[in-house]
Amino acid sequence: MADKASVEFWFDPTCPWCWITSRWIKEVEKVRDIDVVWNPFSLSVLNEGRDLPEKYREHMEQVWGPARVVTAVAENYSQKEIDALYTALGEQIHHQQNHGGTRYEEAIVAALAVVGLPEEYAQYAHQDEYDEQMRSSTRRGLEQAGGDDIGVPLMSINGVTFFGPVISPAPTGEEAGKLFDAALGLASYPGFFELKRPRTVGPIFNHQ
Repeated sequence: MADKASVEFWFDPTCPWCWITSRWIKEVEKVRDIDVVWNPFSLSVLNEGRDLPEKYREHMEQVWGPARVVTAVAENYSQKEIDALYTALGEQIHHQQNHGGTRYEEAIVAALAVVGLPEEYAQYAHQDEYDEQMRSSTRRGLEQAGGDDIGVPLMSINGVTFFGPVISPAPTGEEAGKLFDAALGLASYPGFFELKRPRTVGPIFNHQ
């Protein structure tokens, strides 16, 4: 029997590409023997101090909140709650389209209710109490992947960290397992570094 694979997954709840890849990993959990650790990541932290287009800079100002709330939960609860909160947030933000401005706040409140976490955690969206932990988690993922010129999805398979895979839509069932087998094979080869092709579709969310 093959050894259980270890997966670490860094996520910003607001990134649609990261959301799709995370749903693939949730499918992989059903068909392969893996252990998954979910780690907070902040695109706002990643882009601090960069010369950004005005529209994207405004977006980065808005997406502090969800990552901050996830980090607060990560510091006070177990992986079970982090996993569940990411799922609930992703469904609110990406499937219910509760994104942008105050709609992120609505998504946070709704997601906390779904998971059964205290509504008071929504306040952390506007507080910096856990920012150092969020920054540390973001830095650790980037350092393991080799630099800050990447974002999310960011994942580690058996200790080998890389950006991606960027997929759309997320495969399901055995197809998800086969894609993971391929990723595991690439991660297992010390000489593998990069594989990329042009995107031909935007984010496609599977029906929930």
